[in-house]
Amino acid sequence: MGLLELEINLTDEQKAIRREARKFLMEVWRPAGMKLDNMADPQDVIANDSIYWDVLRETRRLGYHRTGFPKAVGGLELDPLTRHMLTEEEGYADLGLCISMGCHGFPYLFGLRSGVPELVELGMNYIKDEEGKYTGCWAITEPEHGSDWLLFQGDHVSNPKTKPQVLAVKKGKEYIINGQKSAWVSNGTIASHAALFLAIEPAVGMNNCGMAVVPLDRPGVSRGKPLNKLGQRALNQGEIFFDDVHIPEEYMLWTDPQAYPGMAEALLTGTTAGTGTPAVGCAQAALDEALQYCQQRVQGGKVIFEHQSVKARLFDMFIQVEAARSLSRRVSAYNSTNPPGALQYSIAVKILCTETAFRVASMGIQLFGGFGLSKDFIIEKLFRDARASMIEDGVSETLALLGAEKLR
Repeated sequence: MGLLELEINLTDEQKAIRREARKFLMEVWRPAGMKLDNMADPQDVIANDSIYWDVLRETRRLGYHRTGFPKAVGGLELDPLTRHMLTEEEGYADLGLCISMGCHGFPYLFGLRSGVPELVELGMNYIKDEEGKYTGCWAITEPEHGSDWLLFQGDHVSNPKTKPQVLAVKKGKEYIINGQKSAWVSNGTIASHAALFLAIEPAVGMNNCGMAVVPLDRPGVSRGKPLNKLGQRALNQGEIFFDDVHIPEEYMLWTDPQAYPGMAEALLTGTTAGTGTPAVGCAQAALDEALQYCQQRVQGGKVIFEHQSVKARLFDMFIQVEAARSLSRRVSAYNSTNPPGALQYSIAVKILCTETAFRVASMGIQLFGGFGLSKDFIIEKLFRDARASMIEDGVSETLALLGAEKLR
C-alpha cells in the first residue's frame, strides 16, 4: 500500500507480521488470483492441478489458517489489530482467495469449541493440516432462503411458508438430514466438512433451527457444479444436496430453540464485521492502482494527476477508504473485548466497507477511462470482486433492517 499509514504504537512483531504477510500475499496470492480469475470454466479453478491448491498449501504451511485458533490447541491466536491488518492485506491481494481461505476453518472452530471428542480431534487435525486434506464451508443459504436466515424477529419466523429447506429428524442417537443448500455456499463443492445450518423437526417457520458439523463424505451427500460468477472467481461456490444423510446426535451442536437466536446473532456479529475487513483491503488496492496510473498516464500534455478534477476524485477515494478502515478497526477492537459484540456496528462495517470498495473501484475505472474496462489492468477485477462482496454474507438492504432494530 503506497500511502502513509497512520498506525500508532505498533510493536516490532506486528510490523514484521504485516511486512512478511504483504510480501507473501502479493507474490503468491495476487498472481494466482488473477490467473484463477481468467479461467473460463470454474471447474478448472478447483481441478486437482489448479494453482488454487498450491496457494492453499503454501498458506497452510505458513500457518495463516491458524490465526483465529487459540494457542492452547496449536493456533497462533493473533491479537485483534494484527488479525485485522492481516485480513486487510489478504483482501488487498485477492478478495476471492481471502474469503475462500477464511471459510475453510468454520466447521473446525465449532468442532473445537463443542467439547465432543471426535469433533475436537477434527479441529486439531485441521490445525495440523498443511496439505489441504481438511477443508470447510459454512452452509447456510438455500434456493428459497438467503439473507432472511439472518433475521431473528418478525412474522416470518413462525410462518410455516418460511420453513428452511434443509431439515433434520432425530431418530434414536442420530439425526437424518434431507434438503438442499444453494449454489452460494462458499467452498461448497470442495469442502470436506460443513458447518450446516438447518431446521430440526418439528419446525414451524424458522423457529426451531440448529447447526451441525457434517462430514461431506457421508452417504447421501452430493454436490452441484461450481458457480460461474461475475467476481471473486477464485472463491469456489456451489450447491450441496442431502439425501437421508446420517450424523451422530452429538454432531448437532445447536439444538435449543430458545438459545439459537442469541448464538446465531453472536456468530453474525463476528462474521459480518469480518466481511467488511477484506473489503477495506480491496478498496485500498483500487485507490493505489488509480493513484499509480494517474501519475503515469499523459493527456492534455501532462500526467492526468495534474488535472484538478482527477486530484479531487482521488482525494474523495482516499477519504472513503480511510473512513471505512477507521470504522472497521474501531468495531473490531470493541467486539473483541466486549463479547458478543455490537451487531448494529458490525452491520454498519459490512455495509460501509463493501460499498466503499465498490464505489472506489468504480471511480478508479473512470480514471482509467477505456483502459479501466480492459483485462490488461487489475482495476476491472477489483471492481467485480467488490461488487460480489455487497451480496455475500447478507445483502446491505436486509442487514440494514436488522441493524435498525438494534437502534431502538
